[in-house]
Amino acid sequence: MKQRVRRSSWGALLFLAVLGLCLGAAEARAQLPSTAVASGAPDEGNDRVEAALLTDVAQVKAGDAFRVGVRFRMDPGWHIYWKNPGESGLASEVTWDTPGTTVGELQWPAPSTFRTSDGYITTYGYAEEVLLFADARASEKAEGSLQLSAAADVLVCEVHCLPAQLMLTRNISVGPETRPDAEHALVFAAAHARVPVAPESSGHAVTLALDTKPLTAGQPFTGTLTVTGPRGQPVPAVDKDFFVPERIPGIARLALSAVAGRPGTFKLEGQAAPDVPAQEPRFAGVLHLGSSALTVSLPMASVVAAAPGAPVAAAAGKPVAAQASAVAAPPVAAESSLSLGLVLLFAFLGGALLNLMPCVFPVLALKAYGFTRTVHAERGQVGLHALAYAGGIVGSMLVLAAVVLALRAGGSSVGWGFQFQEPLFVAAVAAVLVAFALNLFGVFNVGTDGTALVEKVDSSHGFARSAGEGVLAVVLATPCSAPLLGTAVGFALAAGPATVLATFLMLGLGLALPFCLLVLVPGLTKLLPKPGAWMERGKQLLGFALLGTTVWLVWVMGGLTGVDGMARLLAFLAVVGLGAWLYGLVQGDSGGRKAAGVAAVVAILVVGGVLSLRFEEAGPAVRKASMVAEAQPWDETAVAAALKAGQPVFIDFTADWCLTCKFNERTVLTREDVRAAFAQHKVAFFVADWTRRDERISAKLAEFGRAGVPMYLVVSPAAPDKPEVLPELLTADSVTDAVRRAAERVADAR
Repeated sequence: MKQRVRRSSWGALLFLAVLGLCLGAAEARAQLPSTAVASGAPDEGNDRVEAALLTDVAQVKAGDAFRVGVRFRMDPGWHIYWKNPGESGLASEVTWDTPGTTVGELQWPAPSTFRTSDGYITTYGYAEEVLLFADARASEKAEGSLQLSAAADVLVCEVHCLPAQLMLTRNISVGPETRPDAEHALVFAAAHARVPVAPESSGHAVTLALDTKPLTAGQPFTGTLTVTGPRGQPVPAVDKDFFVPERIPGIARLALSAVAGRPGTFKLEGQAAPDVPAQEPRFAGVLHLGSSALTVSLPMASVVAAAPGAPVAAAAGKPVAAQASAVAAPPVAAESSLSLGLVLLFAFLGGALLNLMPCVFPVLALKAYGFTRTVHAERGQVGLHALAYAGGIVGSMLVLAAVVLALRAGGSSVGWGFQFQEPLFVAAVAAVLVAFALNLFGVFNVGTDGTALVEKVDSSHGFARSAGEGVLAVVLATPCSAPLLGTAVGFALAAGPATVLATFLMLGLGLALPFCLLVLVPGLTKLLPKPGAWMERGKQLLGFALLGTTVWLVWVMGGLTGVDGMARLLAFLAVVGLGAWLYGLVQGDSGGRKAAGVAAVVAILVVGGVLSLRFEEAGPAVRKASMVAEAQPWDETAVAAALKAGQPVFIDFTADWCLTCKFNERTVLTREDVRAAFAQHKVAFFVADWTRRDERISAKLAEFGRAGVPMYLVVSPAAPDKPEVLPELLTADSVTDAVRRAAERVADAR
């Protein structure tokens, strides 16, 4: 008996030794280079996610197929997101750089559903471990080794969220045959088994019937989804998280629920987005049916625009949260009831108030210098300067109105300051300001022969220069929104072409008013100092004011295109400075030397512009519209969830290029008493960032009769369809009083 036990012990030890050798060999096969593994999202001294670049082959033959993927391992309780993160979070991204290898579309295993503790926010993603992979093929001409690189960008969340950017790289040898990596091939097989399949490949049949066609933008809709199992078998019972929708352009909300007593029949409830999509939307998502996961993509119906003035209705069964737009039914009627005369008055006064906005200060100071120089000259000359300045402003306003009408006729939604959403426009304005500043510094002069300082000053400030300053005033005024201006322009953009032109005309006249008064009212000219030697230094000082505005534009470019975009713009401005300096060297010459110099300047500007002015939109990690730490990106579903939870909502419609917005943030929204009021009343703070073109925000602004930012809404859960619109210029009292009223309405409703 003892001998049998001893033999059994030796047998067990031998088995363990062999098993250890096998595991060691497997571990050796699975050993990854250090560059193929990275960790990130540090929290309390621990990285919350680890990523590894895997392949299912140890060696590949030229022209053969294989699989490549990034395996994510999260700490317990932490997760990353699916391609549709849901009501919060960010989609995970994997970007490949694989010279000599073609990589296909990323394959996504079926996600899990996560909810906040209160159950109001739903997201989709992966916990513990997931492999996001793709099919790849080596080039027919591959030799030596293949270099594989992947950039993984994920948001890792528990209660709080941490971003992680992970760079992974490794080499796969190219040989006479393809040899699988046995260890990692099993990992890929397991991940592939989790990827949802098309219904027809598993023997299922899925049909969709909508109750109404076509769909109406901003309106709810219903339908029925029917699923039949293989060979007509019944579909197993499903849990509440059986459906995970994809992001569908044109659809704001989509939900499925099982119909009691009818296995395989599901009620569809959804709501079309406010904007009409370019293409017919498709019902798309993942169905978890027992052990099967199906990926569904079915045609729905076209979406048509809602009738003018039609409210955005709430879906049945969800009295508050179903307001897919948290402010679905704004008081548009009150805005649109304005008479045309009152709107034109608002436009004129709003244009006049633009003179007080910081974005217009440099040009106004420049023009003040010009008037100081000319006001003591012949009265007729001064009047012509004022007329040229006003003509430049009014002409630019009418051109801007024509552009707005043309874009609107083409189906685009535009608003006040929309041109500052385009990086090339921002670069052009910055270049003009730098050129103006260098002109004031004396680097070059406009239209002079360099014979005398007085002649230079006179030539630099002719009628064409006055008109040009008017144009520049309009260009710099459009990012600002003075009180009364938003209402007037919003009304105009929703009206006919004649009203648009009349409104922009009155804006121009209001903007030109202050300097015209200097000419029309003789007594005001006595307040201006007499010309003297101080003017040359004053002119140079104004050049620094223009450079200060350029600094703001560089910051705007950072919001649009990130740090790389700022660097490209600065490089181009350096080229502009070089061109201005070269022009200043040759402008006093004549004949071939001057022509050659001008040609060189043009060539430098063209080549410099082509090489540097290539911009890409900044991602969410680069752009930050609000300085308020508690703010979260505006999303109608998240707003609706906050209202359902009983929280008052504050929505800040803003943009990086809007100086009025930034002024309100610095002076009001970041004040301790305002933040304390938000905390006291449990206000949910949302930021709608209009720095780059966003049709959802454009539509929301239009619903409230606004054409540009800023706009501030305070929404009470007790009356989600009656938000309070705050003035463009905020005060601490106006904000705290508004959120207090919103909270009191909730208490009164209880």
